[in-house]
Amino acid sequence: MPKISIIIPTYNEAQHLPLLLSDLSIIDEETEIIIVDCNSKDKTRDISHIYGTKIVKSKKKNRGFQLNIGAKKAEGNWFFFIHADSRLNQGWYKKINSVIRSDINFIYFFKFKINNKKILYRILEIVVNIRSYLFKDPYGDQGLLIHRTTYFKYKGYKKIPLMEDLDFIKRLKNKVSLKMLNIPIYTSSRKWDKTNIIFQALKNWNFRKRWLRGESIESLYNDYYKN
Repeated sequence: MPKISIIIPTYNEAQHLPLLLSDLSIIDEETEIIIVDCNSKDKTRDISHIYGTKIVKSKKKNRGFQLNIGAKKAEGNWFFFIHADSRLNQGWYKKINSVIRSDINFIYFFKFKINNKKILYRILEIVVNIRSYLFKDPYGDQGLLIHRTTYFKYKGYKKIPLMEDLDFIKRLKNKVSLKMLNIPIYTSSRKWDKTNIIFQALKNWNFRKRWLRGESIESLYNDYYKN
């Protein structure tokens, strides 16, 4: 069996991390979990210790930077990048083990689901999944399963404060085949709960459009977090 390294960037994720680590507890001894933490002030590291994960310190609160650190520390043949506020269904481990034995040249991502029962989220899921399936443009909260050779060949995630997931996928497209797995990752609705879901979706679309036009990451970051 290929060895898998599950890489999770964290900063004050004590509320969500236990749920994800519980989902990950079905792994075997050939799979490692790496928490890349940036000076969390809550119980994130204590929780990580309880679940027996490998903990790597990050000096920057920067998801791209943290993911890249995790990849460099990983021992697995395959990297599975996942956000700390995500959840997995019961059959996830069996599924990814079956697909990674087929071809190391493929990169896999999951179907998009949101942990909230509101009907508006079902609409958002449909839109995101159609876009992801047709254009192979998954977001970071859909996870990424990639062979270590492919990851380092295309230089992995950049140390940028925003759009690190889109930047990496853009470099991979038309060079490596991306496939959507027929199982979901459930992501927390917390970033949408703080605002109007339609407004947030339009805001994200606008930032993505500006980034694709070549606007600087610094400018986008300042606008995104100015409030």
